[in-house]
Amino acid sequence: MAGFIILLIALAVFILLYILALMPRIIHKPDLKPLSGFYYAHRGLHDNEGDAPENSLAAFRKAAEAGYGIELDLQLSKDGEVVVFHDITLDRICRVPGRISDFTYEELCRHRLYGSAEPIPRFQDVLKMIDGRVPLIVELKIPWQDISLCPAADRLLSEYHGSYCIESFNPLALIWYKKNRQAVIRGQLADRLSAGTKYRGLLYRLLENLLLNWVTRPDFVAYNHRHARMLSRRLCRRLYGNTAVAWTIQSEEELERARDDFDLFIFDSFIPLGGLTTSLKEIS
Repeated sequence: MAGFIILLIALAVFILLYILALMPRIIHKPDLKPLSGFYYAHRGLHDNEGDAPENSLAAFRKAAEAGYGIELDLQLSKDGEVVVFHDITLDRICRVPGRISDFTYEELCRHRLYGSAEPIPRFQDVLKMIDGRVPLIVELKIPWQDISLCPAADRLLSEYHGSYCIESFNPLALIWYKKNRQAVIRGQLADRLSAGTKYRGLLYRLLENLLLNWVTRPDFVAYNHRHARMLSRRLCRRLYGNTAVAWTIQSEEELERARDDFDLFIFDSFIPLGGLTTSLKEIS
């Protein structure tokens, strides 16, 4: 009998610690309402076979003109310029070998996105062009220990007058913002990382199950919509009222299925039925 009681106590403690580990920011939260009411165009309203490829000024201009929010990716060039580019290497998008961090910005300007006339844009040029017309979801693509992108991007964003938030798979980015820029909306990107052979080990288990939230205190969690039923994601939203962002929706059918599980939606490869969302619950 005593052993059974000890087991119950241990189980209760485990559940409590699990729930506490999922806790996002719940006090001194920034206002998330400026982000609501929009669908977010993944890497802009792009067409990689046309004249507005992903993460290009043309794709961002089209998204803003259509009334869509924008999701985009930031990296640092070799000389510390903040550029907008998704992949770590240039192989897929520019058809040349090498990593973004291997080239200066001047060298990057020699290459074009998917054979179009569009160059790799500087983040400051994107901000100038968008000029607050639509909100931005800014993903910080950070190598595991080098967080120099955080202060570099923040210097540009601190002078920007439009609505934006930051997000990253790397918890160090959220920790930097938690320490240095409390007022900025921050989000934890997540996926079922350990399901693939490339991502195994305790760290990836912690990340996919949001068990570092107690350290990063995210204002929202952006999760792969295909894994909407993940227990940790659902508990974080239901117990704590944490805003849930779905990535990346690729059809109207996927969008409809995701509505009950998410609050904001990042889309790609189709055009939602209207630039503004009509069924989002009010984000508090």
